[in-house]
Amino acid sequence: MAKLFESIGKLGLALAVGGGVVNSALFNVDAGHRAVIFDRFRGVQDAVVGEGTHFLIPWVQKPIIFDCRSRPRNVPVITGSKDLQNVNITLRILFRPVTNQLPRIFTSIGEDYDERVLPSITTEVLKAVVARFDAGELITQRELVSRQVSEDLMERASTFGLILDDVSLTHLTFGKEFTEAVEMKQVAQQEAERARFVVEKAEQQKQAAIISAEGDSQAALLIANSLMEAGDGLVELRKLEAAEDIAFQLSRSRNVTYLPSGQGTLLQLPQ
Repeated sequence: MAKLFESIGKLGLALAVGGGVVNSALFNVDAGHRAVIFDRFRGVQDAVVGEGTHFLIPWVQKPIIFDCRSRPRNVPVITGSKDLQNVNITLRILFRPVTNQLPRIFTSIGEDYDERVLPSITTEVLKAVVARFDAGELITQRELVSRQVSEDLMERASTFGLILDDVSLTHLTFGKEFTEAVEMKQVAQQEAERARFVVEKAEQQKQAAIISAEGDSQAALLIANSLMEAGDGLVELRKLEAAEDIAFQLSRSRNVTYLPSGQGTLLQLPQ
């Protein structure tokens, strides 16, 4: 019986050791990832290991796993425009490494390649592009600025083995002095518009007064010509028209009574 337990124990120990060796000789590469093998005797291997479960030599080889999916990163930069205005820009980048260049990236840059490369090249490219535009052009030609930044940054990142799937300007502001100057310019433009409106209104009133005066002058001239042609007849006609209008207005008043000529009115006075 003792020998049986001893045999079982040895078998269990052998299985445990064998399982540990097999487990240490296997490694998994998840979806969207790639692995680079570091060999203690030959260094970093040129072959890139794809997804799945793979074998390695325990203690001699070590897998370094890289995430090859697109990842976002925001890079804030403070730079100056062509007219020496301070500009605060935030650039959003979607990046991923070139799969077949992972051994070179690991050897020359390291696993934290995004921390070492992206901030420096983004700052360099943004400062170079923004310096070509005035502050006003950065606002009115934002699409052009974004396109030039994207093209230059993609070209610069490719030298480090990086692919930029998307580059976009998400934040663009200026210094306090420039913002105050823009506000003052807007206020000045509003005041100029208001002054122009006042001038145009006065000009219209002037034209209306001139037209009215010309009308009065023409009317006076017509009346004078009529008097010269008709004599006092026109004056008498105007008197009759005025008397008719007065009589019409008085006839509508309850406090006015018309009596025939030569008659009086009989009032009933209280006794």
